[in-house]
Amino acid sequence: MTDPFWQLPLPQPSRAHYDRALARQQQLTKPPGSLGQLEALACHLCAQQHRDCPAVDRVHVAVFAADHGIAADGVSAFPQEVTAQMVANFAAGGAAISVLARQLGASLEVVNLGVAHPLPDDRGVTDEWIAAGTGNLMKEPAMTAEQLEQALEAGDRSAARASEAGAELFIGGDMGIGNTTSASALASLLLGARVEELVGPGTGLDEVGVARKARRIRAALQRHGSDTDPFNALASLGGFEIAALAGAMIGAAHRGIPVLVDGFIVTAAALAATHLSPNLMAWLHFSHQSREPGHRYLLGAMGATPVLDLDMRLGEGSGAAVAVPVLRSACALHNEMATFTEAGVSDG
Repeated sequence: MTDPFWQLPLPQPSRAHYDRALARQQQLTKPPGSLGQLEALACHLCAQQHRDCPAVDRVHVAVFAADHGIAADGVSAFPQEVTAQMVANFAAGGAAISVLARQLGASLEVVNLGVAHPLPDDRGVTDEWIAAGTGNLMKEPAMTAEQLEQALEAGDRSAARASEAGAELFIGGDMGIGNTTSASALASLLLGARVEELVGPGTGLDEVGVARKARRIRAALQRHGSDTDPFNALASLGGFEIAALAGAMIGAAHRGIPVLVDGFIVTAAALAATHLSPNLMAWLHFSHQSREPGHRYLLGAMGATPVLDLDMRLGEGSGAAVAVPVLRSACALHNEMATFTEAGVSDG
């Protein structure tokens, strides 16, 4: 029997391409290191893409949507039917990520894994439906093992579609009322962190709402126990869209596509994915630091340096989309700047 894709070894970025990129950065007409993170981004993209001239012109954005049983316990400032309404908005082109994808010339797919309410119009939505939302993680496992496998494989299929389209960069986004609760519980378990360090307002809860949310998460963690196996943790505490994001990131890496990680939800999915596939970090770039308190903690725990900090907390993949022009600038500078020799400039 073949091992599931998330257990297979990942390809490695090219050390030779990285070394050549780093050497070129030292020859460009600038003081060494003066372009800061832009230099590192270009070098890592060279290694990931096995190219001397990196590019992120072709971007694939996949927004994964699903509902959460825990939403019935008042963990969000918005009702659950908003998930379906926003999925329709994505497909109609009216959401923030829709606008940003158009601006970038990126392909955008919306994947329905388990939206509980009927979609008013499912045109433009990829059907990967598993169930009408997860179980209430405070009282029962969010997913069965079979449902988790379905979600992971749905993410991998999205990565396959990105590869077939020639994508040079993959962005995953999320939509699901209640998913910051699931992400906080998952991160708390996998990192051994206190719930208070991770829980935040999500869609806009006040202090009373945040305290209630923290109690729900502690109840979920007490029910789950101390099992930190990433597959079991995802099944018990995750959401369909969080699992699909994890599968998509691993699937993109298997196909040699760099991944630009969005905000808190997607970073929690990345955390789970790196526990499933430990070499995945070599394929990840982190786009921004959101205002959700747990995101700063997650980024620090993962040793990740975000490209931007704009006080965003929308999700959808929007923060990652906003960071793409920075990656494009890094590529352009690496590819098009003159060397000291070419420009006839003294290198000091």
